Amino acid sequence: MDKSKRLFPKSKRSFRRRLPPIQSGDRIDYRNMRLISRFISEQGKILSRRVNRLSLKQQRLITIAIKQARILSLLPFVNNEKQFEKKRVGHSNY
Repeated sequence: MDKSKRLFPKSKRSFRRRLPPIQSGDRIDYRNMRLISRFISEQGKILSRRVNRLSLKQQRLITIAIKQARILSLLPFVNNEKQFEKKRVGHSNY
């Protein structure tokens, strides 16, 4: 097939390699709140591996660390603050 008649031309975009979310010096631990908080959504849910760009082993370790932190009350199980704020705005103050 001739190059001029291709159905899907190759894109000429250049891709910039993203930095890994976990550096080699970072230790995945339930006490490392700075690291763990990057992998939790605003609602308090654990983000997926595709969103985090983690390896399978790293995702497992992050998940275990988050669950340990929740059990030890370092992290909330669910973050409901946003829901309460929305409900308060709609009500009048009397």
